[in-house]
Amino acid sequence: MGRKIFVSYKYGDTHVEDLNIYESNWLGQNVKVQTKARNYVNELATILNSEDHIYKGEEDGQSLADFSDECIASALRDRIYDSSITIVLVSKGMKTFEREKDQWIPWEISYSLKEYTRNERTSLSNGIIAVVLPDEWGSYEYYITPDTECNCRTLKTDFLFQILRDNMFNIKIPDKRLCNGSWVYSGDSSYIQSVKWEDFKSIPNYYLNKGIELRDKKDDYNIIKSIK
Repeated sequence: MGRKIFVSYKYGDTHVEDLNIYESNWLGQNVKVQTKARNYVNELATILNSEDHIYKGEEDGQSLADFSDECIASALRDRIYDSSITIVLVSKGMKTFEREKDQWIPWEISYSLKEYTRNERTSLSNGIIAVVLPDEWGSYEYYITPDTECNCRTLKTDFLFQILRDNMFNIKIPDKRLCNGSWVYSGDSSYIQSVKWEDFKSIPNYYLNKGIELRDKKDDYNIIKSIK
């Protein structure tokens, strides 16, 4: 039995690795098109087995500037209510210069974390996985960098939306040590875990199961559900 998965992403972000996509133009010729984050959603649907159901997030050019908070909430409740996992595609150009509450991704994360009741049934918070896409150079170092000296990796969380940052390294009783003046966390220290696209592709069910496992242990984490 598959899981219902909601995918949050920045539709038009072109700061992603080329997927070598060709499409037919009006003359019937196959022409190469620029890869966007949206194209990775298609790849994701192919990677997951046919039992999984994918609900897609933002559509190209959808602005929130003229929407009330309640209108946004209503739209997202309809999209997210039946899902159990949210995959956030982290990409280098996922943020714009608009206020965070005027961008879709923070709202989608917020409503993935909230519990609400419909027809006498209360939905659970979703498990959330941050799947990090390679940038146009095929690199992840805009967000994830290895630290061989401390035998760990560094996540540049300042790059992320606030609600993503708030739900990382948020376990109530952390297992951590000092290395070169910085804390190094061990174990499942974050409710929202970050995984490279290439690693997710190799064992997707492992990470999907991990998202559900952490959702079921959500009381171990200080979870922030609202946009600041």
